[in-house]
This record gives sequence, structure tokens and C-alpha cells, in this order.
Amino acid sequence: MGAGIVGLASAYHILSQDTGRRVLVLDKAASAGQGDTAKTVAGVRNTFTSEVNRLLSETSIDFYTHVQNDLKIDLHLEFVGYLWLLTDKLVTRLEPVVSRLRKDGVALKFWEGKELSEMLPQARLTLDSGDEEGKIMRLSSITAGLQGLKCGTLAAEKLVVFYEQEIRKLGGSIRYRECVDSLIVEPLQKLGLPKEPLVWQEPKVMGVKTDHGEIRAERTVLAAGGWSTGLLNSVGIDSHVRAKKRQVFVVKGTSVSKLLYSKGFNDSAVLPLTIIPPHLIYMKPNRAEGTFWVGVSDYVGGAFTFEEEPVAEDDFYTYDIYPVMSHYFPHFKDVRPFNKWAGHYDLNTIDGNPYIFEESGLIIANGTSGSGMMKADAIGRIVAAAQANKEIATLYGGKHFQVAKLGIESRQVEREEFVI
Repeated sequence: MGAGIVGLASAYHILSQDTGRRVLVLDKAASAGQGDTAKTVAGVRNTFTSEVNRLLSETSIDFYTHVQNDLKIDLHLEFVGYLWLLTDKLVTRLEPVVSRLRKDGVALKFWEGKELSEMLPQARLTLDSGDEEGKIMRLSSITAGLQGLKCGTLAAEKLVVFYEQEIRKLGGSIRYRECVDSLIVEPLQKLGLPKEPLVWQEPKVMGVKTDHGEIRAERTVLAAGGWSTGLLNSVGIDSHVRAKKRQVFVVKGTSVSKLLYSKGFNDSAVLPLTIIPPHLIYMKPNRAEGTFWVGVSDYVGGAFTFEEEPVAEDDFYTYDIYPVMSHYFPHFKDVRPFNKWAGHYDLNTIDGNPYIFEESGLIIANGTSGSGMMKADAIGRIVAAAQANKEIATLYGGKHFQVAKLGIESRQVEREEFVI
């Protein structure tokens, strides 16, 4: 269930590991990747403190690089970098995190404040003591920058098409415009009693009921992001995740272009995907469009909620994002979005790593916490291993991963400390 990036990667790897397997992907949308996958900004990074998160992202990024460089399928993958702008306070707080990442071999570049000012001459990185507006917004001078080098962006729709085509080549089926209404839960030993399964019977998910009828399967995989929780709630399975609205706004203009095409950070001569402190507002360059996609990460005040058709709100840009962004970067002064959309973060609020676990014959893959695109290939391989009842999954590059680490009962992950 789910033809988003995680569902497609899972189906692809199940088929890759067993070409004799019959696999059907279901999605209520008219085509693949139209849910939260279509609403992502499609950034990729390996700058995670959790060893598990970093392994999932690095092997996935390596696979996407293989697809683009070796298979010659253009994913618009560009290593423009992620750039965290830092205040003095953040430099101190992140020092042990940065030290650990470097020790673990993560490629990072530290920029002094003077260097950033020279590369971004029209930016307002130093705030004076009389800046009352900045004080109200709890802003401080930018004194440094941290750039992740094995980080960048890709085109989500290109990766979706790759997996979709490979699934069909391997004999898999995909049905669109078919909505899953509920899970079919029955006892392993049916006795014909009313309201089975009863509390003392062993239950198993036998398939799904859709608006087109019943579909029964040996194994069922649920990879539907924010839609998963509602289906699981109805049968008493805890999803362990919370949905929160994610809004993205697209801006363009002559002054914005001067910032977009900032030289010195990467070979593409564009500003990296940049995160502004302390509120984690991000600006993603889109070189093909000549635009920035801007948004903000999770924050207190934003409700945990799931909307079937979330809508980006103009006021959120006007009052939440614009004042901070234009304060540091006058390039955005009086620039309004010409496009916008909204989706969901599928948040694991406990440790920030994905969940892959099995309950009553149902394999669940969720909790990607806004980084599903950059970890999808590894998650798909782990789901495929779980489906084949294997304890060890083989990630791209031959790296082995214990499936139970991302489960519930035998979970072995570190809490992620570098969330944006």
C-alpha cells in the first residue's frame, strides 16, 4: 500500500530479491508519487548523528549516484551541499556534534563569518545592537557556516519514475485510483464464530478491502506515510508516528537570482540548500527553475494533524517565514511566492529514525520524519528482507543491516541530534 517513494522502493527490492514473487502496488492517486513524495523538497544529506540514519542515507545516496552516473538515468542529482548558518551560540552547541561527524568520516566544510560575508555581499549577516526587529524575532548575527558536502538535491519525480518503471520490468503490477478502505484481519484458524478474530485467536492481516473489492495476499506492506496511522488505528496497531503539516513556497525574482547564483560553495555555482537559525527556515535552490523553495521544519505551535488535502497558507509565508528570511537576505524584500503546496512530515517523535516492523503479518514502514527521499532505497531493501523473513538486509554497496534494529521490540538506534 502506497506508491510514494518508500512504497515503490520496497516493491522494487522485493521483486529484485525474488523475481518469482507476485507484487501489487496500490495507490488511490492517479499516478505514482502524488502524496507526500510530491510535496517534498527532495533534499539528500548524510549529516546525521544517528549511525543508523547516516547508513540509510549514505547507501541510498550512493545508489542514486549509481543510477545517474552508471545507468545514465538523470535524476537531477546535484551535490550542491547543505549549508547551516550558525550563530555563536549554535557554534558552541554543535561543536561536539561536528567533531563526532568528522570523526565518523562525514565530509564537512566550516566557513568563517568573514568568508560568508564576502561570498554573500548583499546578505545582512551581522545584526547591530539596535536591531529591535531582529531582537523581537530572536535573531542573532551569523558568525559561521557549516556545509555538508555529500548533500544536495534531486528531482523526486525522476526517482519515482525510475522505481515505477523497474517494478513493471520485473513483472510487478501497479494499480492507481484504488483506495484502501481497511485491512482484512482474520484468525489463522477460522472457526466460523461471530466477530472473529476473538481475543484468544491469533490474528493475521490477510490483505485489504478497497473501493474496488477485496485483495488477499500472503504478505501485506503498508508504506503510506501519514495515511498509515488511520488504517492502523482501526485495527488497534500503534503506528508510533505523528503527522504534521509541511508547507513549501516557491519564490523567484531578479534580486533572488543574485543570491541563488552564489559562487564558491560548489561546482554548480549556486547557494547550497541553506538553513537559517534559530527557527530552521530552509531555502532550497532550484537551478533549473531559477527559484528558491522555502519552508520551515517542525516547530512548537504547529499542530500534530493529518489532512487529506493539506493546503499551504499565504499567512504562514507572510508572518512566519518572510520576516526572518528577508531580515538576513534583503534579496527577498517584497518578493511573494508564485507557487505553493503542502504535505506532511511523518514524524518519529522519539528518536528521529524510521520504523520498519511487523505486526500480525503486516509489515509497516513509516516514521521517515521528513527524510524519506534520502533514505528510501535503504528502507526498501530492509522491507524486502523483512518480507523474505531474513534477519539481515544487504544495503547498496554490500553493507549489512540487522532488520530488527528499526523494529519496536529489539530497536537499536541512537536519538537523532541533527534534525532540520
